[in-house]
Amino acid sequence: MKKILLIEDNPEMRENTAEILELSNYDVVTAENGKVGVEKARAELPDLIISDIMMPEMDGYGVLFALSKDPKTASIPFIFLTAKAEKSDFRKGMSHGADDYLTKPFDDMELLDAIESRLKKNEIIKKQYDKGEEGLEAFINDAKGLEDLDKLAENRKTRAYKKKSVLFYEGDYPNSLLYVVNGKVKTFKTNEDGKEYITGIHGPGSFLGYVALLEDIAYNETATVLEACEISMIPKEDFFTLVHSSRDVSHKFIKMLTNEVVENEEKMLRLAYGSVRQRVAEVLLDLDRKQEETGKMPITRDDLAKIVGTAKETLIRTLSDFKDEKLIEVKDKNIVILNRSKLEWVSH
Repeated sequence: MKKILLIEDNPEMRENTAEILELSNYDVVTAENGKVGVEKARAELPDLIISDIMMPEMDGYGVLFALSKDPKTASIPFIFLTAKAEKSDFRKGMSHGADDYLTKPFDDMELLDAIESRLKKNEIIKKQYDKGEEGLEAFINDAKGLEDLDKLAENRKTRAYKKKSVLFYEGDYPNSLLYVVNGKVKTFKTNEDGKEYITGIHGPGSFLGYVALLEDIAYNETATVLEACEISMIPKEDFFTLVHSSRDVSHKFIKMLTNEVVENEEKMLRLAYGSVRQRVAEVLLDLDRKQEETGKMPITRDDLAKIVGTAKETLIRTLSDFKDEKLIEVKDKNIVILNRSKLEWVSH
């Protein structure tokens, strides 16, 4: 049963609307003013919020503003109710991030249709998409359904790249969003001495170059193919259409693109302050998690040393120690983890 928070200062309107919703099989929580409404929204985390605009304590705009700043409530669908019908009120409500707007008086079906529409769209936003070509297709198809974006990504091309091919150079300007369909790509920065520092290994389901696109700047790293791969290219125009067309689409797409930011920040801190032994263990575990169930890590010692941030000789000595301790083994230059739990203990 979906939970709806109804914020309305008029007792009669609040009771009548709540009754309509309850008869339609919704779990209804009510609040008599905006301040109480914010408190209940944070405590109840409803599936949808319906709020009057003109209220004591805090008006509807204040409620929406407060909830939009809280990560737990920011994505809850929000419908305004008001007795005013001026165009300026509609514009103000939607510019504040409201999802819909109903003018009093409204009939039962008008209210229920608006609720059903918003809940259906929010289900798409909450849906988890598989990493891979099918997951990308599913997301794009759902995004089309949200705002009828008929031409979204219709010109998207998929190209095959050989090992060591360059996808883009540091300093180049992006014209498309890159999506790894299969294979692996490494990204790296180069310092003034020409030494590389690998910033990431990207497998199927990864997006590349989105930061440069969003900030309209040049790439701050180079991307080369680590294993033969296929890359889907989403044109820059389609990318921005997807991001800017609606709050729903942008919220989900940005979430998809940044779902590993916190994890990467924590990893960088551990790599910066941990010992070489800890850093090697952490990188091996991270690379292993990104494998496609093969259990093998086909990465050169040079590249591995660049990710860890140490000399190749130091890396080789550490790997040799791990082999002696039966934590890993090396088969045809591929590293295979034998004792994950102990390696995790070493990494902390």
